[in-house]
Amino acid sequence: MNLKVLFIGDIVGRPGRTAVKVLLPRIIERHKIDFVIANGENASGGFGITGDTVKEILSFGVGVITSGNHIWDKKDIIPVISKEDRLLRPLNYPPGVPGFGSGVYPLPGGRSIAVMNLQGRVFMPAIDCPFRTAEAEIKRIRERTPNIIVDFHAEATSEKVALGYFLDGKVSAVIGTHTHIQTADEKILPGGTAYITDAGMTGPAESVIGVRKEQIVEKFLTQMPTRFEIPSGPVLLSAFVMDINEKDGRCSSVLRVQLTYP
Repeated sequence: MNLKVLFIGDIVGRPGRTAVKVLLPRIIERHKIDFVIANGENASGGFGITGDTVKEILSFGVGVITSGNHIWDKKDIIPVISKEDRLLRPLNYPPGVPGFGSGVYPLPGGRSIAVMNLQGRVFMPAIDCPFRTAEAEIKRIRERTPNIIVDFHAEATSEKVALGYFLDGKVSAVIGTHTHIQTADEKILPGGTAYITDAGMTGPAESVIGVRKEQIVEKFLTQMPTRFEIPSGPVLLSAFVMDINEKDGRCSSVLRVQLTYP
């Protein structure tokens, strides 16, 4: 029996949340989705995530929220992330950091799926090695389920591709996030692992990775500090669908999804 998994690219602010609320039921029905994962590290005001936003996104039918380097932007998230195992922070933060970096989640019929969140180190804050951290955690998780989805929140394409090949055959999928631009390199690697360099963004279509384009252009022109704002207008929902053999965790098909709302 196969497992259909949907991964929603970085949700940006209220526009992104609204698009997920409206479009997710249609996507689930159309693609017969069994489990939904969404990156939500920018879901509250475009930077960070609050406890109320976590509850809101989970209420849409999202099973797990992953994150990245902006997870700590809203300080009130710390008591939430310490208790809510459906909100993940990168696993390769040093020991002692609050929160969960991975989890195994039950599905109907006695099935289960694992989700792991990692953060890159190239052009990113210096934290523990994502490669070695993942390898150790996979050995533990595979005792419970072969179905393992990895959100690799990283800047450098080379680091993402390298992790994909490093984990090929060990996990069901390696999905890149962080750069907010959906890439066209979706594939199934030789060992059966689904891969895409970046799942893309769920946020304002007429923007620079979710921020008003005029503000970003001005920032590049002047290098002066400025307050970033999320524009209104049409929203692009970017996502990635995987078809996984739940007996061995190998992926049999992948599909990029992009929908506009309204």
